[in-house]
Amino acid sequence: MTALSDFPITDHWPPVNPRAIQLYSFPTPNGVKVSIMLEETGLPYDAHKVDINKDETFTPAFASLNPNGKIPAIIDPDGPGGAPIGLFESGAILIYLAEKTGQLLPTEPRARFEVLQWLMFQMGGIGPMFGQMGFFVKFGGKDVTDPIPRTRYVTEAKRLLAVLDARLEGRTWLCDDYSIADIAVAPWLRTLLVGYQAREVVGWDSYANLPAYLDRFLGRDAVQRGLVQPPRD
Repeated sequence: MTALSDFPITDHWPPVNPRAIQLYSFPTPNGVKVSIMLEETGLPYDAHKVDINKDETFTPAFASLNPNGKIPAIIDPDGPGGAPIGLFESGAILIYLAEKTGQLLPTEPRARFEVLQWLMFQMGGIGPMFGQMGFFVKFGGKDVTDPIPRTRYVTEAKRLLAVLDARLEGRTWLCDDYSIADIAVAPWLRTLLVGYQAREVVGWDSYANLPAYLDRFLGRDAVQRGLVQPPRD
């Protein structure tokens, strides 16, 4: 592929600025990872709302970019070698944008892999387990009478929160500096409180370090801008 027009998704969601990164997303914890990263790095982007409530991720247009049918996804018209590149999976996109800009991911090997391990901790643990907990606490699964699924995911969410809380003892951020690890993790913490309304369920206020950490994250101007891209309405 050599041009944005070669990506079928652009027929359904046309670029506003063809030279900008095209973001196809919705303001979920996974979605806002990428919009926050774009705001933090200062890269220009067009934010296209892919409404998950209308199953737009399962349309042929979106599937042409992400066959897994999940937001977010991007097209960078200035990809490696100057040719456009399409990407899905939020963690992969964060790494790509960090390497493209030289921001928020250290180049020194030890520091780099420390950030990447916490990014993978979110991708493999925080996201899937919190998402399942949210289903059984707030959404369709809350009416399931068998207590085992809810108990399992609440217990695991608490365990993961304890891991994060211990990591943050004496630290401002998860690693030496603010990084893509924080951009991956913190939106999920916010979702526990705002989206799942699970503050009491997970005992949020009992953690020594997590509340202040989330406040620091939400206090960043770029985070506040990224949280509302693309707008829901």
